[in-house]
Amino acid sequence: MIYLFLSIIISTGLFVIFKYFGIYKIDVLKAIFINYIVAFILGFSLSEKQFSILEIPEQSWFKGALFLGALFVSIFFVMALTAQRNGVSVASVAGKMSVVIPVFFGVFLYDETVTTLKIVGILIALVAVYLSSVKDSTKGVKKAGLLFPILLFLGSGTIDTLLKYLETNFVQREDVSLFSGSLFAIAACFSGIILLVKSIKQKKQFGIQNCIAGFILGVPNYFSIIFLIKALQTEGFESSTLFTINNVGIVLVSTLVGILLFKEKFSLKNKIGVVLAVLGILLVAIA
Repeated sequence: MIYLFLSIIISTGLFVIFKYFGIYKIDVLKAIFINYIVAFILGFSLSEKQFSILEIPEQSWFKGALFLGALFVSIFFVMALTAQRNGVSVASVAGKMSVVIPVFFGVFLYDETVTTLKIVGILIALVAVYLSSVKDSTKGVKKAGLLFPILLFLGSGTIDTLLKYLETNFVQREDVSLFSGSLFAIAACFSGIILLVKSIKQKKQFGIQNCIAGFILGVPNYFSIIFLIKALQTEGFESSTLFTINNVGIVLVSTLVGILLFKEKFSLKNKIGVVLAVLGILLVAIA
């Protein structure tokens, strides 16, 4: 349970960091590139076993890691843009309502239990995610303004589902740091290529502030994945239960942080959502 708690707290921190990126005019792509370099260095340095870089492509999880690494870059960038343009809470609700995707696949791929209590808990949790994050000012949002939240929803769900699949079928306990480090190394390569192409078209200095921002992002980003994988490897903890508690917990905490830190408005809907979030988590946890 401690890994799940740490995953919730650290993942919430990522949304907050992205919000500050917008405030301090950080170049998101450059910061993300540095972030992945920091994260993969941490992963390789903290690996629990000896390894050779040349052996990594031979690992059974490598092909999945290639796709997942590319997806990391895309969704991380979308998450940053959503947090900046739509707010921390909107980014949170778009990303975390995607819990329905890994829950669906968890039930059908891994024969996880489906009880009335769990179904009710998940439905309550989804309603809670929406209510706790929705803003009155979003009523008149244009269709174009929904593009990034929708992409974040689909991408986040795919990442969680694929991460569970790889963890279940290919990643051994002693390979967690190496697997995570490889994910971030692949993501660093993809983001580096994008950054290089962009730099050729628009020649700008890299900027020390972007390097600092990337370092600040990289450390919690690495541990957010590590703690999530560790939580998934916990005996007797079904992924449908874990992802629901994890995602709703992140929404709950990030909404409260948005209110306290960024003075985001807390409407009656938000208050009802917070209460329902707690109820949904309790129902899923005891189901």
